[in-house]
Amino acid sequence: MLIFYPIKDGVLMDLVQKIEQLKKEKNAVLLVHNYQVPEVQDVADFLGDSLGLARKASETDADIIVFAGVDFMAETAKILNPDKKVFITAKEANCPMSAMLLKEELLKAKKEHPDAEVVLYVNSSAECKALCDSCCTSANAEKVVNAMDADTILFGPDKNLAYYVQKRSEKKIVAVPKDGHCYVHAIIEMPALELAIEKHPNAIVVVHPECPPDVQERADNIASTSGMVRLARELPNKEFIIGTETGLLYRLQKENPGKKFFPAYEHAVCRAMKQTASLNDVYLTLKEGRNGVSVPEEIRKKAEKAINRMLELS
Repeated sequence: MLIFYPIKDGVLMDLVQKIEQLKKEKNAVLLVHNYQVPEVQDVADFLGDSLGLARKASETDADIIVFAGVDFMAETAKILNPDKKVFITAKEANCPMSAMLLKEELLKAKKEHPDAEVVLYVNSSAECKALCDSCCTSANAEKVVNAMDADTILFGPDKNLAYYVQKRSEKKIVAVPKDGHCYVHAIIEMPALELAIEKHPNAIVVVHPECPPDVQERADNIASTSGMVRLARELPNKEFIIGTETGLLYRLQKENPGKKFFPAYEHAVCRAMKQTASLNDVYLTLKEGRNGVSVPEEIRKKAEKAINRMLELS
């Protein structure tokens, strides 16, 4: 079981106060993904998954958006807010799965399946989003795919999420690329999960749909991180094995102090997410306005349509 402690260090407390002051002075909002380190989660104006963050980005009246997450998330915020300043707390925070889908490969797949529609996981580049009919997240992929008109759906870049959707849809799902995946969820394999179950036999198993198919089949529930937050709150169970990036366990434990949460695999850590490793990164981004995010207008307009369609379908 992971145990977390509140921030008591004087230096960190001082940084928190400075961050809060800068947010007020600059009319800035800090959007933070569930996988971030605890102290960064604790200063968020909104903490959530990709869908929740996209919704907040589309609704905010702040002048500045600071994103503690990975590149595609900050890009999404900029796509939805072309007139606002958008910054990412670590410019090196590039999602490996997003980089697996190349524009050329998507164009080739569209040519090979001319009657298909394209649904892309929001974990993709703005350039690829501009070529799709709708985006989706792990929280709404099934709903978005089943709402499309075509019988064949080109779906990328996560093959495991494609598997999850195919099990819940009568449409033909074609994964693009064939081996696209999140390396963090891919390493949550059956031996690790079985070991966690052996250690915690009374725990209910909840895994992310980016996990391998056999892990999905072994789970009691499959859910996005927002879904995991909801299940942890609503289910009567007192112990949970969580199959996703370990950063989520801090939020789950904090919000459900009477329950216990265990990682399906303790080494499931996203290096890209952890590029934002300190409050100092957040502070310097706010103070200096560094790591600005930009998207070419022609691409932005097309990508915005796909993101908005997702939000409408959700």
